[in-house]
Amino acid sequence: MVLGSGITQTRDMTRCPWQKLEDILQEKFDSESSGFISTERFRDLLAAHGSELDPHKLEVLLALADGNADGKICYQDFVNLMSNKRSNSFRRAILQGSRQLKGAGALGEEVGLGLSQRLVRHIAYETLPREIDRKWYFDSYTCCPPPWLILAITIAEVAVFMYYGLQLDRWVLQVSSPHFLRGPLPYHPQLRIQAWRYLSYAFMHAGIEHLGLNMAMQLLVGVPLEMVHGALRIGLVYVCGVLAGSLAVSVTDMTAPVVGSSGGVYALVSAHLANVVMNWSGMKCQFKLFRMAMALVCMSVEFGRAVWLRFYPPAFPPCPNPSFVAHLGGVMVGLTLGVVVLQNYEQRLQEQSLFWIFFSVYLLFVLCAVFWNVFAYSLLDVRLPPTL
Repeated sequence: MVLGSGITQTRDMTRCPWQKLEDILQEKFDSESSGFISTERFRDLLAAHGSELDPHKLEVLLALADGNADGKICYQDFVNLMSNKRSNSFRRAILQGSRQLKGAGALGEEVGLGLSQRLVRHIAYETLPREIDRKWYFDSYTCCPPPWLILAITIAEVAVFMYYGLQLDRWVLQVSSPHFLRGPLPYHPQLRIQAWRYLSYAFMHAGIEHLGLNMAMQLLVGVPLEMVHGALRIGLVYVCGVLAGSLAVSVTDMTAPVVGSSGGVYALVSAHLANVVMNWSGMKCQFKLFRMAMALVCMSVEFGRAVWLRFYPPAFPPCPNPSFVAHLGGVMVGLTLGVVVLQNYEQRLQEQSLFWIFFSVYLLFVLCAVFWNVFAYSLLDVRLPPTL
């Protein structure tokens, strides 16, 4: 059978150049060049050679076949599956057949897994609400590349804090040192013309308690999210949160400086928590209610510390202590742009209309904040504090 012999060659296809792959598929699966495969012949193919496939991919293929009521399957979707790629059309196709997976063995029921496999499975249940996505992630994750972005940011932030701690000989309330805001990293309204400060302030922290809470949330939430969604998506949410935090301060708390990575951290954490709440019934993570409560407690403690510090009598008036508004800017990014970025696993961002809507709103906010920083300070005759 022509179709039957094709799947045996599929395991070798991934070693062939991609230009030849489609030619081979068209010859074996689609001799009439229609671009589709009959679902009947496709089921025969799976029945004859399904044992040679990975069981997770086999389940998705069965769902794909059962989800196409029109009797045909695009053979490019088959290529995408065998090459660990998914398109938006493929996602819509398997959604129709996802009910077929409910009777299959769940990923959590598998035994004999190694330590790394159990870790990947745990992360899948912590971050993904649908069983078909969890199985896909478990099957395709190779730890290449590793979750380097959040780890690199964390190491850099700890290194900067250690440097200033040794230089100032102060590990708690570093902002009370007259030299703290003189560095090239903190955001200070007097130096807002130096555009890099709207991002670089994230590497500075007011004290060891500030650093500790942010790093704990950043690692516990950011690393698993990066393992699932990749550095590009997580980096986008993190950087947008950091930028929104400093811009929000420059608009609403115009005389205050800003330090800390809370804008980026709160963007990630709030996006993840919102995703869990929106998909509550599908999330199978253990103790999810307790974990959400602990995350909210950590966020509340850190935010409360920031509010207290903002209104604490500054050591060097009239320069105020750092603002807490950056936290709120990060939360707003997480609840809007962040939720959209994390909502659809493996779906390309450029194919999501909702992503472009929120991203456009975010860019509009950035543009308005830039104009505000250029004109509002002089028009309102704001008296800015000295840089000490």
